Amino acid sequence: MPAEPSSLNASVASVGVQSRAPVGIFDSGLGGLSVLRAVRAQLPDEALLYLADSLYAPYGERDDDFIADRTLAIGEWLVKQGAKALIVACNTATAQSIALVREKLPIPLVGVEPGIKPAALQSKTRVAGVLATQVTLRSARFQALLERYAADCRFLCQPGHGLVQAVERCDVGSPELRALLRDYVQPMLDAGADTLVLGCTHYPFLDAAIRDIVGDRLALIDTSVAIARQLERVLEQHGMRAAPQTAGAAPPRFCSTGDGAHLRQIVATLLQIDADVERVVIPSPRTAALSSQPA
Repeated sequence: MPAEPSSLNASVASVGVQSRAPVGIFDSGLGGLSVLRAVRAQLPDEALLYLADSLYAPYGERDDDFIADRTLAIGEWLVKQGAKALIVACNTATAQSIALVREKLPIPLVGVEPGIKPAALQSKTRVAGVLATQVTLRSARFQALLERYAADCRFLCQPGHGLVQAVERCDVGSPELRALLRDYVQPMLDAGADTLVLGCTHYPFLDAAIRDIVGDRLALIDTSVAIARQLERVLEQHGMRAAPQTAGAAPPRFCSTGDGAHLRQIVATLLQIDADVERVVIPSPRTAALSSQPA
């Protein structure tokens, strides 16, 4: 992941960020909860603020300008909430927007990206599958990853149409979902793939269903642990890591631009956390334009 600009040390100091301030985690919907889960395990003393832009999810079906518009607006909102660092826990938003947003926000950012490099290093058959959104697969960032790491490894890229929506409705194992997953991964197996990149933060919640289909024939690459470790390095670099606490940090704060009750249900089901969810309004130029259009 790109190194943070050296000027950020001064920028962070200028906004008075303290080590006890929260880390913001943002996703278009609920898939970033897989990243939150990994961060809590890696950095149990950090306060966390999770924002789901559920009103406009999934981003994989949005145009590039809309994604950049929302990512910047949400990043600015999280800064106003006191966030000391930001994880853009959405492959689509990272691919399309993180360079722009990193230039405009006064806090360090950590993005996510499909695990092309670890898959290329790990695959023995030199054939690997990638499940990701269509926007991620077409992005220049993703294509650059392929060019950099896939010189001697064939990557079979499959858009995961319908998978984000399945996780968002808490479906991680229905017969319909399993049939959809089988349609996606069977051609990879037939082509000799031995590794599968989960290229969207929603997809780790489908781990068990994928395992039931592929058994041990595919090694699954989930980058959420690597993201948590990168955050740890960034916080250490800027002197912002929270001091150890006997009982760890308080439960995360959860916010949503959409149905807070739905996010609460997902958090309880997938993370076993019983937490209130705040519904928030985060305007941005593109959404303001949409709301001003006649019905």
